[in-house]
Amino acid sequence: MNKFFSIVRGMGLKRGPQRWLGGVCGGVAAKLNVDVAYVRVGYLLFCLLPGPAVVIYVVAWLLLPNQSGTIALESFLNRRS
Repeated sequence: MNKFFSIVRGMGLKRGPQRWLGGVCGGVAAKLNVDVAYVRVGYLLFCLLPGPAVVIYVVAWLLLPNQSGTIALESFLNRRS
């Protein structure tokens, strides 16, 4: 599992400091170098389409590291073991 989390950290995508919920849109905006409002509007439009938009957001929140490099899923798994 550690190799998987190392790969996720190596992608360079982190949850952003501009948070409303989990910071996923802020992290994507920082990576793409665009305003976070555009990413949020794009995500809201994506939610209108049939599909798993909310599930994708939750998975991204669990897998993307925050600004300090901590991954929520990794912390949860480490506490359980």
